[in-house]
Amino acid sequence: MRPGTAVDVIVVGAGAAGLACAHDLVMAGLRVTVLEASDAVGGRMRTDVVGGFRLDRGFQVFNTAYPQVRRRLDLRSLRLHPFTPGFLLAGSGGRLRLADPTRRPDQAGDLLPGRLAPLRDTLALGLLSARDMVLPAALLRRAADVPTARALAAAGLSAPTVDGVLRPFLAGVFLEDELETSSRMFHLVWRSMLRGTLCLPQAGIGAVPRALADLLPLDVVRLESPVEGLTGEGVRLADGSAAVAPTVVVATEPAEAARLLPGLAVPATRAVTTLYHAAPASPLREPTLLVDADRQVLNSVVLSEVLPGCSGDGRALVSTSVLGCPADEPRVRARLAELYGSDTAQWEPLAAYPIPAALPAMPAPHPLSRTSRFGPGLYVCGDHRTTGSLQGALASGARDAREVLADLSAPAGARTAPLGHPAER
Repeated sequence: MRPGTAVDVIVVGAGAAGLACAHDLVMAGLRVTVLEASDAVGGRMRTDVVGGFRLDRGFQVFNTAYPQVRRRLDLRSLRLHPFTPGFLLAGSGGRLRLADPTRRPDQAGDLLPGRLAPLRDTLALGLLSARDMVLPAALLRRAADVPTARALAAAGLSAPTVDGVLRPFLAGVFLEDELETSSRMFHLVWRSMLRGTLCLPQAGIGAVPRALADLLPLDVVRLESPVEGLTGEGVRLADGSAAVAPTVVVATEPAEAARLLPGLAVPATRAVTTLYHAAPASPLREPTLLVDADRQVLNSVVLSEVLPGCSGDGRALVSTSVLGCPADEPRVRARLAELYGSDTAQWEPLAAYPIPAALPAMPAPHPLSRTSRFGPGLYVCGDHRTTGSLQGALASGARDAREVLADLSAPAGARTAPLGHPAER
C-alpha cells in the first residue's frame, strides 16, 4: 500500500495478535495493511543472532496444545525440539525432579512419598492434574476465579509443597511469585502443559511469527513503518505520511496501545530479564528446565541441549531468567554456579534482554477475553485483552477479526456500541 492509498483495514503492529487478525480479515476478502515499527515481524517473539548464537528476546517456549496454534500453523515445518516433561528443582536442599509420570515414568522416582512432597500432597497434585487434563476447557473457564495460591490450598496442597515446589516454578510461568494470578488462568495453563509438548522451533521462537506472516500476501506487511497517531481517516506515520482506511486495529503492547487510544484501560505488566551465557561445556546434559527453589533466579536451561546448532562455536548456550529489570549479571552467574554445581568463572556473557512488559498481570478475578471494540472504526487486540500467552494473543486477534467483520456487515444503525471507550465501561 502506498501512502494515501485506501484499504479496508489497517492493523498497527505485526506481533502474533496483529498477524492473526490480518490473516482472518484477508481470508474474508478484505484489503488489509499491517504497519510494523521494527525491522521484522514478531513483537516480543523475536530471535537474534549474536556471535553465531541464536538468542530469543527473552526465554520463551512453544506449546503444541494451544488450539489457535494447531489451527494456524504447520507444526512439522517448525522443526520442533521438546523440553523434558517436568522440571528440576535445585537449591539449598539439593536437586529434585518433578517429572510427568505418564510420559517419563523412568524419571518419576522423586514423586515417591517423602522426597519431593508428602504422599498426601503428591496425590492432591495428581488429582488436580487429572481433573485439569480431562475436563473440557469450557468448564475450567467458567469456574470460580480466585488467586492461584488459594486454589492450590483448596485442592489439598500443603503450604510447604506450594512454597517449596510449585511457587518457584509458577513464578517463571506468570512472572510473579505471590501466586496472585487468576486460578482459571492457572488451570488452563496447567492443562495445556499436560496435554501438549513444550518445545522450541529449530530456528528459535522468531520462527513462529514468521510462519504466521508467511500466510499473508507479500504486500500486506510494511516493516519500519512506525505510527505516530490515529486520524479520522486512518493513521499518521512517523515520517509524516498518511495511511487511509475506515477501520484501524491497534495490535501493539499495552503502553503503546494506550498512547494511540487515549482512555484505553490497560493492565499492569510483569517484568523479566533474560541473560545468555556461553559455557565451555554443558553444565546439564539434558534439555530440562532448572528451577531455583530459593527464587534468587526464576529458571535456567541449557538451550544447546534443546536446540542442536543454536551455538555458533560449539560452546553450550545457557539461558537464565530473573524477575524484574535490570539484572545483576555477576550475581546471576554466581547463583548459576550453585544451581548447576559448575564453575561459571569462564562463562561469557552474551546478551541480556530486559523486558518491562513481558506479560500482562492477571490477578483474580481476571476476564479471559474482552471485546476488541474501542470506538467507531477503532479496535484493539493483544494478549493484554485476553491471557498472557501465545494462545491469548492469537485468540484476541481472531476475536478482533470476527468483531470487525460483524460490524462491517451490520446495518449502520444496528452496529454494536463500542464497549471499550473511553474507560472500558
